[in-house]
Amino acid sequence: MITVTVCSPRSDLTQMWDDLVVRASPNVFMSPAALRAAQNTMFAVIHVLCAWDTGIDSQKLIGLWALQERQIFPLWPSFLEALPFEYAFLSSPVIDPAYSNEVMAAFFTAIRTNRQLPNVVSLKQLDGEAPSYKAMQQVIADGGHRVLRLSESLRPVASPETGVKKSGSTRKKLRQDWNRLAALGAVDIVNARDAKLAVQDFETFLALEMQSWKGAEGTALLCNARDARFVRDMFAGLAVQGNASVAMLRLDGRAIAAQVLLYCGTTAYTWKTAFDAEFAKFSPGTLLIDKVTEELFANGGITAIDSCSAEGGFMGNLWTGRRTMVDMLVDVSPQWSASFAMEASRQIGRERLRHLRDRVRGLSWLQPGRKSPRLAAPQ
Repeated sequence: MITVTVCSPRSDLTQMWDDLVVRASPNVFMSPAALRAAQNTMFAVIHVLCAWDTGIDSQKLIGLWALQERQIFPLWPSFLEALPFEYAFLSSPVIDPAYSNEVMAAFFTAIRTNRQLPNVVSLKQLDGEAPSYKAMQQVIADGGHRVLRLSESLRPVASPETGVKKSGSTRKKLRQDWNRLAALGAVDIVNARDAKLAVQDFETFLALEMQSWKGAEGTALLCNARDARFVRDMFAGLAVQGNASVAMLRLDGRAIAAQVLLYCGTTAYTWKTAFDAEFAKFSPGTLLIDKVTEELFANGGITAIDSCSAEGGFMGNLWTGRRTMVDMLVDVSPQWSASFAMEASRQIGRERLRHLRDRVRGLSWLQPGRKSPRLAAPQ
């Protein structure tokens, strides 16, 4: 028998979570350590849906889905966001594939029947190739749920078998950049997995990011005390479990690029990147990702790397692997909902404004003499 409980982030789920991600498609942003950090720092209001197989011998965790409760404006209806907190880049539930359809249906029922939960669910950056997505589509069809499909996109990914470019102009440029950088001094890559060292390296990353164009534009993590408090807590919690580290490209012992890596099951996530603008002409961020990709697969244990970025990012030039990502809005209520209609209108308007913004940016970058700082080196 399958039952679903709804709770706040819990520390006692860690061992059962570790067992679950061995069997299921992982999602590091659903990790209990990350969810507890969001709760402890009051960064997000999170409801954790846990699916249990209540067999005769023992209770087994067979699914987990963390949903953030949000209200955009005063008097605007609340809704559930399947990205459990800002800076999460994957909204897919983690479900044992042996129970995909049953658990997904139970999750929808739990949301619909819990009076404390909104019935509108926003699903951004949903893995369109995970077994849970197919199960979700089946549950939506069977239940006649209203759904608004907003967009589909491709995300760069890598695996040992496919996805890493072995030759071509990109590979040639990487060799040239590495050799030019090596001519300046001793170049090495470090990626400490010890929790104490990893936390120290995370501070190096934060400082690098603050010194970059992100700091100048006010978008670096250290620009917002609330954001900084949360990400430090989240990173430390994951690092203690061996699930977070910072890979660094160093020149004569000085970090000139840093890549924050998160881990869940056999998947690594290239979560955040920063580099020293002084060395932008060497593409240090790209060099670092290229070397880290090779090392992660060579060391064993990692079978996939999720870029956490859009196809247009620099990782799209390094990796040929792509994963379909889906954005949609679902109403799990049994009847027509004004809340769904209002949120659907808002998200449609937001998508249109985003497309218009991208078009305007594209035109402005064509102006003579104008160069975006984001094009100077990969981010």
